[in-house]
Amino acid sequence: MTDHRTDRTDRTDHTDGADPGPALAALTAAGFDLSGLTEEQHAVLRSLTDQELALLADLKGRLEEAGPEVQGHAEVAGGALF
Repeated sequence: MTDHRTDRTDRTDHTDGADPGPALAALTAAGFDLSGLTEEQHAVLRSLTDQELALLADLKGRLEEAGPEVQGHAEVAGGALF
């Protein structure tokens, strides 16, 4: 199994909140509500590669297309992804 975490795009970790960085901006633009996440969770999201960001956006789109069948799982799985 390949460890995709070794191929990371270098992203600056801004902990002062002034600049969310390109990863958080991309997720927000894709419709993710990141307001309820901790700074530690934001740091994880900021470290995602472009491929990982694209995958999250694709999964979100597919889940939204699935509609009500998936909506019931949103509360169980957590709001960060759904």
